[in-house]
Amino acid sequence: MLSVIKEGIPAIDNSSLVDKVEASLVQLLQQQKLKIGDPIPKEMELATTLGVSRTVIREALLRLRMMGLIESKKKKGAVITSPDVFGNISKSMNPYILDQETLKEMFELRLVLEIGMADLLFNRVKKEDIEELKRIVANEPPVTQYHLFNIEHEIAFHGKLYEISGNKTMKKFQKMLLPIFDYVHNSGILKEQPFITTFVSHKGLVDILEKGDADKFRAGMRNHLENHFKRLF
Repeated sequence: MLSVIKEGIPAIDNSSLVDKVEASLVQLLQQQKLKIGDPIPKEMELATTLGVSRTVIREALLRLRMMGLIESKKKKGAVITSPDVFGNISKSMNPYILDQETLKEMFELRLVLEIGMADLLFNRVKKEDIEELKRIVANEPPVTQYHLFNIEHEIAFHGKLYEISGNKTMKKFQKMLLPIFDYVHNSGILKEQPFITTFVSHKGLVDILEKGDADKFRAGMRNHLENHFKRLF
């Protein structure tokens, strides 16, 4: 009889409880307006406040530590910290474990970022930046009838553009996107590379950055990336 009763009773979803407590903890810490470096309440206090066991609290706190939201400090216990957002994301940014749709969307994301950075570049570029870009493009081979994607040239040239933008977060993201961009470019996920008739090269983009304006650079970058766009649609 007991076994029949047991079969009719659904098992308690402990992971679901931890998920809820994790969300409640984040909300509670926000409500208390804690800042980076502030200690969070002790496990027992959190367990009493949320009405769950210390075991559940401990597991939820472990998740927050793994996300970089809290860390342990001597004599202070667990304190609020600033998470390394891209450190966490980078662990899953492996092209070999991502599905094709996600890979394609990340490929698209990089294209959109580079067209949209024109205003940042023109507000922050310096003469020495232009000179360095000229040195970078001087070491590149001439453009052929096909715009060949070369990861080393992309890192050198486009990496410098991200540096000029002054946006450190965007530069970190670019470093993670480039290997995926290279993988997708060679994976067969996209259409075959088309024949190029007109094309704004890296050198052409440097000329625009030196003598043009943000609107011309946006148009030039869009043309520079045209070969990639044609492989999407």
